[in-house]
Amino acid sequence: MNGVLLNLAVTGGYYASGEAGLEQELVRGQITPLWPPTGIAVACLLLFGRRVWPGIALGAFLVNVPLGPSGWVFAIVLGNTIAPLVSYALLRRADFRTELDRLRDALALVFLGALLAMLVSSTVGTGALVLAGALDADEFWPAWSVWWTGDAMGVLVVVPVLLALRAAWPGRRILTAPAWRWAEAAALLICTGLVALGSLHSTLNMLFVIFPFLIWAAYRFQLPGAAPCVLIISVLAIFAAGSASGPFHGHDLFAQMFTLQALNGSAALTALVLSAMVTERNETRERIEAVCAQLAEVVVRLAPGERGAPERRWDEGDDTKGEGDGGKAEGDDAKGEGDDAKGEGDGGSDAGRRGR
Repeated sequence: MNGVLLNLAVTGGYYASGEAGLEQELVRGQITPLWPPTGIAVACLLLFGRRVWPGIALGAFLVNVPLGPSGWVFAIVLGNTIAPLVSYALLRRADFRTELDRLRDALALVFLGALLAMLVSSTVGTGALVLAGALDADEFWPAWSVWWTGDAMGVLVVVPVLLALRAAWPGRRILTAPAWRWAEAAALLICTGLVALGSLHSTLNMLFVIFPFLIWAAYRFQLPGAAPCVLIISVLAIFAAGSASGPFHGHDLFAQMFTLQALNGSAALTALVLSAMVTERNETRERIEAVCAQLAEVVVRLAPGERGAPERRWDEGDDTKGEGDGGKAEGDDAKGEGDDAKGEGDGGSDAGRRGR
């Protein structure tokens, strides 16, 4: 794809997802507990490289310029652009693979790409709001926690979904799946949504009941199943936090964001790590089976030659023995002829004696 068109597509995706994310704003109309544009930015960097950073910067500018504050928008845009670049650099440094099929890839995405790198955007953005007078100094940490949570959740929730779609679509493995796999996947998503909805709006602390469904998704479907389940749980948790229901009821903003980040981070970490471990196990088993099949073919090819060589040696030995026996028979015939000649000689001697 042409570089200009690619950057325009990135800008469009960033802007559209930003407008959707602002529907759940919690602080000053521009800080949300889930910021999808960050996930789109990191995914585009992982798939297309650094050449898409202008599209990310332009998208961040278009989203933030109507929100202000005037004169500090460029600082916020700078933070929103640098943070995905830092995430991309850290993941490249960790030898991250977009297939997310290794344990180290899942850990790198959670701790480096999301939790660590997003400290940049949250600190720069919240600091700009405080310096501009849009926030009081004592509001820094609550606003910072929401900003950091939103950007980190954007990476943890959006990036795995986009990478899973990108990995599955070229081979059209999704479209060729049997009907019973589609039925199981649909049942998994429906059950995950219903259980998450019930636990997030219950007065009882029942958040732990969502984890068996994450295990089910990771074990049976790996990343293509785990990523959508994490997305469902995270979106429902954000709506629950916004309405201060369930486990978020009766807490201040900082406590709500801490609970939200703990829940979504634990869900993402469980699903991604388990799916990566299952994928690694399956790939190892496939490699072992391939090696065993190759060894079996080698044995089949070598086994007839190994059995045939001694038979040929025995045959050759029998021929040699036969030739030896034939030579011995000829020797016996020659000996018999010698004995006959000796007998004739003895007969001649007797006739001579009688003549004398």
